Amino acid sequence: MNGDGLGSPPWGPADPVPDLDDTQAIPGLGSIPGPNGARGPGSDGTGPDGAGADGDAESPGGPAAGGGRNGRSGKSRRRRRSFWRELPVLVIVALVLALLIKSFAIQAFFIPSASMENTLEIGDRVLINKIVYHLRPIHRGDIVVFDGTGSWDFDTPPASSNIFSKAVDEAEGLVGISKDPNIYIKRVIGLPGDHVACCNAAGQVTVNGVPLSESSYLYPGNAPSTQKFSITVPAGRLWVMGDHRLVSYDSRGHLGDPGGGTIPESGVLGRAFVIIWPPSRWGFLNIPATFEQPQLNASNAAAGGSTAALDAALDNGTPVRSAASPLPLALGFVGAVPITWLQRKARRRLKSRRERRS
Repeated sequence: MNGDGLGSPPWGPADPVPDLDDTQAIPGLGSIPGPNGARGPGSDGTGPDGAGADGDAESPGGPAAGGGRNGRSGKSRRRRRSFWRELPVLVIVALVLALLIKSFAIQAFFIPSASMENTLEIGDRVLINKIVYHLRPIHRGDIVVFDGTGSWDFDTPPASSNIFSKAVDEAEGLVGISKDPNIYIKRVIGLPGDHVACCNAAGQVTVNGVPLSESSYLYPGNAPSTQKFSITVPAGRLWVMGDHRLVSYDSRGHLGDPGGGTIPESGVLGRAFVIIWPPSRWGFLNIPATFEQPQLNASNAAAGGSTAALDAALDNGTPVRSAASPLPLALGFVGAVPITWLQRKARRRLKSRRERRS
C-alpha cells in the first residue's frame, strides 16, 4: 500500500500502463466496453476461442441446453399432470351422459330367440329409439321392445341380491346390452280399437277386415297363423306378433291372460329401428308396405277406433329412417370431451382473473 492508503496498482512500476482502448473480459459478465463503445473478443458471450464465457453453450452442461431441456420437460410434466387430473372428470361425465342416453334416448338389445326370424336373427343387436313415441303414436308394423311384467309375466322371480350379479347387470346395462327375460321384441299388428282376426278364406290375418300381405317379413314357409283368434284391441293396448309365427309365443299365446293377449302401450320401451351387429346384418327396420293400406284407416274409423289409432295409421306410409348411432357409452365419451374441455377452460380463466386481482 502506498502512502496515501490507496494501495499499489495491479501492475509493476516497470510495466506499461494498459491502453484505454483495450478491453478486459470479466468472467460471467462479458467484456467492459472501451471509450468508443467497442467490445472486445468476448462481447458476444464467447471467449477468444469461441467458447462461452461461463461455459460452452453447445455442451450438454451449458445453461442454454440445460435450461431448454428443463423447460420442455417441465411443460411435458405439467401436461401429463393435467391429463391425469382431467381423466377422472372425463370418465365421470361420460358415465353420467351414458346413463342419461340409455335411460331416455337410445338403448341396445340382444336378440336371444328365433321368434322374429328372418327379420331379426339370434345374436343380432338392435338399437331402439326411446324418443320417437314422445313425438308420434305407435304405428302398425313397428317393431317394438316392451316389458312384459304385469301383462305376460305375472310370476316374475325377484331380482338377485348377489352383489356381483348386480354389478355385472349394471355394467352390461351401461353399454346398453340388456338380457332381461321379461323384455320382449315383437311386431305391432293391431292398435287400440282395431279388430284383429285370423284367418280369412285365404288364410290371412285381417285388421279391421283388411287382409295383410305378410310375405315380405314372415319366416319362409310359415302360415300367417295356425291358431284362430278374433279380438278387438282394448284402449291403450296393442296386439303384437313375431315374424316367425310357428315358434313365436306372442299375443296368441296369452289369450287367456288379462287383456286377452294384448300388451299395454305404457309397457313399450321404444321402437327398434336399426340392426347394429353383426356388421353383415346392418340395416334399418322399416314398416312393411302392407301396413300402408288406406283401408286400414277407414275401417278403423268406421268401427269407432280411437283417434290415436287413426292418427297413427294415417302416418304409416312414412317409415322412420333414423341414423345409426353408437352405443350409449361411446356417445357419453363423445359428449364428455367438449364438456370437460369447456369446464377446464372456464377454470383456467377464473384462475387467471384471480391472479390478476392479487
